[in-house]
Amino acid sequence: MPRYRALIEYDGTAYAGYQRQAKLQTVQGELENGLRAVVHQQIPISSAGRTDAGVHALGQVISFEINWSHGAAKLQRAINVNLPKDIVVLQIDEIKPDFHPRYDARRRAYEYHIYNTAVRSPIHRHRRWHIKQPLSIDKMNQAAVNLIGVQDFATFGQPPQGNNTVRELFAAQWQVRDELIVFYIQANAFLYRMVRSIVGSLVKVGQGEWTVEQFAEVLQARDRGRSAASAPAHGLYLVDVAYEEDEK
Repeated sequence: MPRYRALIEYDGTAYAGYQRQAKLQTVQGELENGLRAVVHQQIPISSAGRTDAGVHALGQVISFEINWSHGAAKLQRAINVNLPKDIVVLQIDEIKPDFHPRYDARRRAYEYHIYNTAVRSPIHRHRRWHIKQPLSIDKMNQAAVNLIGVQDFATFGQPPQGNNTVRELFAAQWQVRDELIVFYIQANAFLYRMVRSIVGSLVKVGQGEWTVEQFAEVLQARDRGRSAASAPAHGLYLVDVAYEEDEK
């Protein structure tokens, strides 16, 4: 059967994470329900990653095989008609038969959004972490430099499988976007809870509770217990997954 790759966007507020779970509403479950409504059979889906409950995606990648003879554009429209309003297929393309969105991924990128103002915002409450105290972006960026390169990130997460906690980070930077402070991080792969743990620890630096040097020491300790508390899930976005063919 033809294999398709799809780019997915979703608001994770209402879901118990991406991965299908018995008796719980998940993003994967809704996507598979949408496909079943189109082709009238259960179609298993593979994904680039499993986001936690409350985490959002602007660039999740999935793949699946179906018998479909009406073209990718009509398939996209047909699936979207059968999805809830907080999930959408942005793009669909036919892909090589052996493509796997997780194992073929070369890089993944996340953003974490902080609403750094004295007064909370009801509009942002499910999509940004509200922090009242002013944060030093300069200090947080100085600390984030320590993350770049190939190193052991055991302090900030656990491997999804096995015991390898070494990853390669290509980018880690805070930016100001209007009233938001946004952390962009890109790596070949991430540990479980890694981004949220890093953000929680960098915020300690931004609040003046840790120095840049202390952050570096915590990273080098390779001790999960040394990380600060993880940042809340609702500020996190999977924004991009890159593949070899995307780099050509």
